[in-house]
Amino acid sequence: MSLSRAPRRRSPSGRALLLTAATVAGALTLTACSGSDSGKPTGTGGNYVTGASGISTVSKEERVEAPKLDGETVDDGTLDTTTLKGKVVVLNVWGSWCPPCRNEARYFAQVSKELADAGKDVAFVGINTRDNSKQNAIAFEEDYGITYPSLYDPAGKLMLRFPKGALNPNAIPSTIVLDREGKIAARTLAPINDEQLRSMIDPVLAEQ
Repeated sequence: MSLSRAPRRRSPSGRALLLTAATVAGALTLTACSGSDSGKPTGTGGNYVTGASGISTVSKEERVEAPKLDGETVDDGTLDTTTLKGKVVVLNVWGSWCPPCRNEARYFAQVSKELADAGKDVAFVGINTRDNSKQNAIAFEEDYGITYPSLYDPAGKLMLRFPKGALNPNAIPSTIVLDREGKIAARTLAPINDEQLRSMIDPVLAEQ
């Protein structure tokens, strides 16, 4: 008896869904510091420099606008990052399943609290991705003392909104700092500590 089956034909809509899934999977690569961070201009908005620490920065005149990131949060609220213009915004892409995310989480909790206590005009926003359950994400935030909101993005669609060639969050964890005009000022594709996080935020905060 033969168990072979005739190949099924996929409809155009089925093929489109597969392509979309492949695109999202590609955006969610787990290899930190991947990409073309050579310190040289790379594509539109790619005039950035990557230091020895793996943190990439962009001069003020070369920055590009960050995309609108909006939707439901882990705690069932809603958030739109474009409403935060006028503040320095720290975006952190994380998942409760991700060991490097767990390693850096306490530093984000610490620095966000320090800056809030000092009255600094900085907003922290998490992007929780590839968590199939909000309960896991909520437990993560409670365990590490994360008090700022996180957009719930299990499929990683928000990451695909970043302009091609710019400093985009194409690894987990990723951290991006936006200036007061909502433009991308700095990025890292690796877990960081409090000193590295402050080294990304403080120069942008000091800008006039």
